[in-house]
Amino acid sequence: MALKRYNPTSPALRGMTVINYKVELTVKGPQRSLLGKVKKTGGRNVHGKITVRHIGGGNKRKYRVIDFKRDKDNIPAKVASIEYDPNRSAFIALLNYADGEKRYILAPVGLNVGDTVISGESSDIKVGNCLPLYAIPLGSVIHNIELFPGRGGQIARAAGISAQLMAKEGAYAIIRMPSGETRYIPIRCKATIGQVGNLEHEIVSLGKAGKSRYLGIRPTVRGSAMNPVDHPHGGGEGKSPVGRPGPVTPWGKPTLGYKTRKKKKPTSRFIIKRIN
Repeated sequence: MALKRYNPTSPALRGMTVINYKVELTVKGPQRSLLGKVKKTGGRNVHGKITVRHIGGGNKRKYRVIDFKRDKDNIPAKVASIEYDPNRSAFIALLNYADGEKRYILAPVGLNVGDTVISGESSDIKVGNCLPLYAIPLGSVIHNIELFPGRGGQIARAAGISAQLMAKEGAYAIIRMPSGETRYIPIRCKATIGQVGNLEHEIVSLGKAGKSRYLGIRPTVRGSAMNPVDHPHGGGEGKSPVGRPGPVTPWGKPTLGYKTRKKKKPTSRFIIKRIN
């Protein structure tokens, strides 16, 4: 396992773990032609209003342009490097295509420098290859799955995540999602073979509050610790109960089981089995 542990020379280092990038990664810097800008918002919209709480600060980072569509069919590409991406939990792989183009993809488990990958319905069932769902055998482990043909992968993109192709019924394939939910996806959608890499990501211990600040995550304060003017749970002498039928958000909306799915897009008909 490529985890690095520190001696407890300070309270922050006690129990802190990091991924040993010297073992996992093959280069230090990114491909400059595939970099973009990341604008920090602090969780605010164009009007300056905070729409996403607990966002702010964080290290400077450049965006790596990832090829989620995998639309260069039938052109082989060689894996040049496995690299770190500060914008996601997964590692990324730099591909050098036979026609000279370079692209980044998500690095699955088992993909190494020097391997060859290819996209297209006639591709082999091999880690890193991308095929339409109708060309993938049942039971295959897949990731980077499209929801609509040509849109690009939207499902199963985080570190260590994978889905499974369970069945094919007419124009739809049945996919078991990483959550355990089972749903229909159009059979012409593409998916990549294998499981997303960086399996140790979920067992990494940040160790100190400052590490969250490096990631751009600000502190989360309990509503019961606030004043009544700031939160419906606030106020009272000592530790007080919620004081209403159930817990609510800072804006008074019910939580714990409150339905948030919008009726405008009735996608529930594609879900076969839910996870409660």
